[in-house]
Amino acid sequence: MKLWDKGISIDKKIEQFTVGNDREIDIHIAKYDVQASLAHAKMLHKIGIITAEELQQLTEGLAILNTQIEEGTFVIEAQFEDVHSKIEFELTERYGEVGKKIHTARSRNDQVLVALQLFYKENLIEIKELTHIFFATLLGLAETHKNSLLPGYTHLQVAMPSSFGLWFSAYAELLIDDVHMLNATLRTVNQNPLGSAAGYGSSFPIDRAFTTSELGFETLKYNVVAAQLSRGKSERTIAATLGGLCNTMSRFAMDICLYMSQNFGFISFPDELTTGSSIMPHKKNPDVFELIRGKCNKIQALQTEMIMITNNLPSGYHRDFQLLKENMIAAIETVKDILIIFNYSIQQIEVKDIDLTDEKYQYLFTVDSINNLVVEGVSFREAYQQIGAQVQAGTYLPDMTKKHSHLGSIHELCLEEIRSKFE
Repeated sequence: MKLWDKGISIDKKIEQFTVGNDREIDIHIAKYDVQASLAHAKMLHKIGIITAEELQQLTEGLAILNTQIEEGTFVIEAQFEDVHSKIEFELTERYGEVGKKIHTARSRNDQVLVALQLFYKENLIEIKELTHIFFATLLGLAETHKNSLLPGYTHLQVAMPSSFGLWFSAYAELLIDDVHMLNATLRTVNQNPLGSAAGYGSSFPIDRAFTTSELGFETLKYNVVAAQLSRGKSERTIAATLGGLCNTMSRFAMDICLYMSQNFGFISFPDELTTGSSIMPHKKNPDVFELIRGKCNKIQALQTEMIMITNNLPSGYHRDFQLLKENMIAAIETVKDILIIFNYSIQQIEVKDIDLTDEKYQYLFTVDSINNLVVEGVSFREAYQQIGAQVQAGTYLPDMTKKHSHLGSIHELCLEEIRSKFE
C-alpha cells in the first residue's frame, strides 16, 4: 500500500530503489506517527470533519497500534511503503471508511516531519539527561581524586603540574557547553510542523494551534513553507550539536587510551573492562575507549553529510530528504549508547599514584620556581632566564610545595561552582 497510490502500477526496480530501507528505519518513528495521528484525528473532529463516533474508533485503533509498538510486535510488511501507509491500512482494515479519513488535511510530508520532530525532541531530552549523569560522575571522580597530582603536557612534552581532579572536572565543565547547544537544538525542533501538508498548507479550516498544544510542542512553525524548509535544517543542527558533544567525549577517550599506555601508566581499569590479544598474552587493550573515540569521530562527520544532501535544494519537498533519516536516527541511538557505556566504564577507573620525583618529571615545576623568584622581587624575565640557565646547566632543583590558589586551578577546583553552572 502506498499513500500516493492512484491505481497505476510502478516498475518494481524503481519501487525498490525509492522505498529503500524505509520500513526498517520507520520502526523508530512509529510511535510518534501514532501520537501525531491521534492529535490530528482530534483536530479533525474539532473542526467537524469526522464524527465523535469516528474519533472514538480512530482513538481505539491507534491505541491498539501503540500497544503493539511498545510490545515490539508491530511489523511493517513488505507490501507497505512506510509506517504511514501501514498505520492507515490497519485503521481501514479494522474500521472501514473512517480509516481512509485519517489522511484528510495532511500530507505524508508533514506526517514525516512531525514524527521526526517528536522523535528528535524526546531523544535530545534523553541525551541531555544522560549527559547530566555523565557530568555528575566526572565531578564525583574529580572530588575523589582532587589531591592526586598528574603531569600536565603541552605538545606532548612535560609542561606543568596538573591533577586528576583538574582533568576530570575539565571534561565535566566542557559538557556544560555541549548542553547549551542541546538546549538550543531542542528549541529548534520543538516547533510543530503539522498542518503544513505538502508544504503549502490546506484549504481545510484546520486548527494548528490545537495540534501544537495536543502534541506538547513549545510553539508552532507558523509559515507552512518554513515548516517544510526545516526538513534538513533540523538535521544539520542536530548533527552539529551531537558532533560537539562527541568531540568532547572523543578527546576524553583519547586521553584515557594515552594514560593507560605503559609509557604513561597513569590509570588502569579492571581486566574485565579490557580485551586481550590473539598472540600477546600480556595485553590489556582499551577497546571500549577506542571504539568510543571512533564512533564519536564518525558522528562528527555527520554534519557534513547532512549539509551535502540539502545545501542546494530549492524550496519545497524533495525525495532527497528521505536520505537524512537513516544516519540521523542511527547517530542519535549511538550517542545514547556511548554516554551509557562511557559513564559505566569511567566509574571503574583506577587512578595510580604517580612518582613526580621521577627524572622525566624533573622540569614539571619550573614555572612554579620562576613564580617563587618573582614573589621575592625578581622581574619575570630575569626569573625566567635564571631558571632557564639552571635547566641548561643541569642544576635545577624543583620546588613541589607551591599551591595554586586562583579559581579553577589545581588547589581551587570550584567543583560546586561548576555543578551550579550546569543546573
